[in-house]
Amino acid sequence: MEANFPRPDAQTLLEIYRKATLIRRNDDRAHKVIRSGRMVMPFYSTKGQEIIPSALSVSLNADDYICTIYRGIHDSLAKGLSLKKLWAELGGRVTGSCKGKGGPMHITDPSIGIMVTTGIVGSTMPIANGLAWASKLSGNKRVTIANFGDGASNIGAFHEALNLASLWKLPVIFMCQNNRFAEHTTFADCTAVDKVSTRASSYSMPGYTIDGNDPDEMYGTARIAIERARAGEGPTLIEAMTYRHNGHVFGDDGHYMDAEERAAAIAADPLPKLRARLIYDGIASEDEIKAIEDGFERELDEAINEALASPYPALEEMKRDIFAHEIG
Repeated sequence: MEANFPRPDAQTLLEIYRKATLIRRNDDRAHKVIRSGRMVMPFYSTKGQEIIPSALSVSLNADDYICTIYRGIHDSLAKGLSLKKLWAELGGRVTGSCKGKGGPMHITDPSIGIMVTTGIVGSTMPIANGLAWASKLSGNKRVTIANFGDGASNIGAFHEALNLASLWKLPVIFMCQNNRFAEHTTFADCTAVDKVSTRASSYSMPGYTIDGNDPDEMYGTARIAIERARAGEGPTLIEAMTYRHNGHVFGDDGHYMDAEERAAAIAADPLPKLRARLIYDGIASEDEIKAIEDGFERELDEAINEALASPYPALEEMKRDIFAHEIG
């Protein structure tokens, strides 16, 4: 991280841990719920990537926008998504964030700036440009985050979006979460450059490759990019290096992942490190941290039980939320 980049203060660091812990506990719980048969759903684990959205979102305003992908539950939770809305949507229930009609791949809640969660690889970027263009026209100073993976950096939309964002100086941040795999393909096997961030210079914008598992580095880089965008100085490309602990989707055994590399990444899990740091630095006691963790377990119990007790959407919902004006 550059020397002049800001570092999180004690309370911000604790908030980063709180968000990351929520994401981790939710991920672990999802695996348990699926294995128990209580819910049947596809699930895309983001275990190992929790620090990235947590350290980024603490610098966002409530009305800032994010666009994320079907692997983006961690992004949504970091932005403030309600566990109750999330689990009802995961279960296809009418009380979900999309009335149970989006499901695990399309968690969206515009009321808190989670504008679009898309299943189309690379599509977050042009959509984010549209939101950022609207912000620029209105002068509302909102910043838009376009989350995507390393595989999406090879999609044509990536290059088109970066070019246009730079040309129009849009208040958008292109957040590449490089977890080393495009579904089942390694980064090296599908990308000609060694760093996604090197492509930023082609579009006259700042580009950074950072340790996405380091809360200081992630926070500082994101903070500078957000302030730059809000000031009207244009977009930034951030490539946050991380490693996903699990396969692409629930049920994927990750046989294509190098066993030693995977074991090393799990051993270097950033969440226990941050927890130990908070205690060592006197930011929070063991009891205070355990209270946070236990609180999330209770919230998850309540959210899941409420979701399972909620009804499925009525048949007439098939015709709703499709057109600007409802049809009979």
